Amino acid sequence: MQARDPKRKIFLIATEESGDRLGSALMKVLRQRLGDGVQFVGVGGRTMAREGLETLFPIEELSIVGFAAVVQQLPKILRLIRRTADAVLQAAPDALVIIDSPDFTHRVARRVRANNPAIPIVDYVSPSVWAWRPGRARAMLAYVDHVLGLLPFEPEAYRKLGGPPCSYVGHPLVEQLPSLRPNAGEQTRRDAEPPVLLVLPGSRRSEIRHHLEMFGATLGRLQADGRAFELILPTMPHLEATIRAGVANWPVKPQIVVGEIEKRAAFRIAHAALAKSGTVTLELALAGIPMVTAYRVGAIEAFILRRAVKVSSVILANLVIGREVIPEFLQEDCSPEKLAPVLSEVLTDSPRRRQQVEAFAQLDQILSTGNRSPSVLAADIVLATMRKGRR
Repeated sequence: MQARDPKRKIFLIATEESGDRLGSALMKVLRQRLGDGVQFVGVGGRTMAREGLETLFPIEELSIVGFAAVVQQLPKILRLIRRTADAVLQAAPDALVIIDSPDFTHRVARRVRANNPAIPIVDYVSPSVWAWRPGRARAMLAYVDHVLGLLPFEPEAYRKLGGPPCSYVGHPLVEQLPSLRPNAGEQTRRDAEPPVLLVLPGSRRSEIRHHLEMFGATLGRLQADGRAFELILPTMPHLEATIRAGVANWPVKPQIVVGEIEKRAAFRIAHAALAKSGTVTLELALAGIPMVTAYRVGAIEAFILRRAVKVSSVILANLVIGREVIPEFLQEDCSPEKLAPVLSEVLTDSPRRRQQVEAFAQLDQILSTGNRSPSVLAADIVLATMRKGRR
């Protein structure tokens, strides 16, 4: 009988809710693989805590976005980076897994590698090296041993850019398809009148600030044009008060649903969506919901991004599909006058709506990982990297 390995210590860092969910699923599979022989330490949110992680600090402390916001809070961010890196070095784990949030996690990883090169480092969720700052891929060779890519084109991007090994493990949404897609009764509501319209202004306060008023004006214009719809706005508990205050003066009052379960229930009956660009566009596409997307940032960030972005679309679902089927309205184009007519189209049986529905039907094949789930593939690579260690 083979002897059980001594207890393994894995340090994980996730500073956003999406990363927290990824970390939780990874932890679950690692515990299945290692049983009681694993200890988890690090930074995470509520779902990772349920899997046994005791976090160094609440991840809400890093709930910021935008260059201006980062500059304002830079001393605090740098202090948390140092504190986290020191905790990794003190723990001396068998592996460090950094999950998304590269502006934070990669700074921690560089400090750890400089002070203890023996700790293997896995990066779960690639930075968007294929979209902007491609030089990051080669720079990551110095402090990342393996990248776990969520998108099927990322391994080839790393190969071309000279970065560390990258494996496509699949997007976590692939594991959540049953919660996104309607049953027979929900499909009946999705097809009924008035159509359910989702509005998704963002998951950070700064995003909500940039989008909420403009989204409200768009919906008011849509209603004034005679378009009937039932409006649902999903949000999370920590943002509910901000959302309720922000929609108080909307000409069309949304039904606000709170939490991930209620959000998924709304997705299953939704006919169309007005959404901030980001991961939610892929979520909507997998749910089969045609959409119009918009994104507005501060002037400084817009100036930088215009010169840095290397892709034709910032819509994740468009990049995965390989065609620009989802309309996007950015910065000065992000206006009620431009959004409302296109949103009206996706609410009706128009060529624009049909084009999106047909494209979304291809996503299961494009994102397939065979019969192994993303979290299983990710866990196997973490364990292989941990066993190999630094040479």
